[in-house]
Amino acid sequence: MEDSHIIFGIHSVIEALKQDKDIEKINLLKDSDNPKLKEIEGLAKQSTIKVSYVPIQKFRKFESFNHQGVIAYSSQITYQNFESIVEASLESKTAPLFLLLDGITDVRNLGAILRTAECTGVDAVILPKSGSAQVNNETIKTSAGAAFHIPICKVDHLKDAIFYLKSSGVELIAATEKTDHCIYELNFNKPAALIMGGEGDGIHPSILKMADQQGKLPLLGDIESLNVSVACGVILYEAIRQKQFKL
Repeated sequence: MEDSHIIFGIHSVIEALKQDKDIEKINLLKDSDNPKLKEIEGLAKQSTIKVSYVPIQKFRKFESFNHQGVIAYSSQITYQNFESIVEASLESKTAPLFLLLDGITDVRNLGAILRTAECTGVDAVILPKSGSAQVNNETIKTSAGAAFHIPICKVDHLKDAIFYLKSSGVELIAATEKTDHCIYELNFNKPAALIMGGEGDGIHPSILKMADQQGKLPLLGDIESLNVSVACGVILYEAIRQKQFKL
């Protein structure tokens, strides 16, 4: 990550937190007795920002900076306001499509998904503040720059985003193998939000229960699952197919 996206020092990081800057994570010096580090940790937790206590070796490449045992990594993109994006999309389109990512932890998978989402006209990608891969250099590179072109929203909890979407008349579609329905049976010609689950566990059961519809992709070989970015691409292009041919 480039130095321009790193914030060094106690007071600088505290100020960034108080100003609600888009910070991905914070590293604090392990075994430090400086009480200000606890203050930083408390502020970070209020904003659901990941905090790690790391050994002095992690700070050695930043010795020329007055880091004071505190390094914050700010986002390289500007996250959009979730409610504003949803409202604007519903006003301008008859069948907007949103994408919610539940527990995608691999930055390359996230980048590939952002690239496909941008190419398929997804109106916004919604990520939880915790438990999700960061939009970092690798993500942006894998997305071929799509991360700068598609609205990305971060929310405290996906459940809250789902409640808001439902109250706005958006239908929630979960991609899961735990259903008898094929994704091709579902209707994308209405305001919809597609939920994709994480690489290992898929969609969390409590979120899966909130979906209005569930669909799976047919698998005809011996392998029981697709890479999440590949599966997401297949489903998004099914949505395009339905919309273009009015199916």
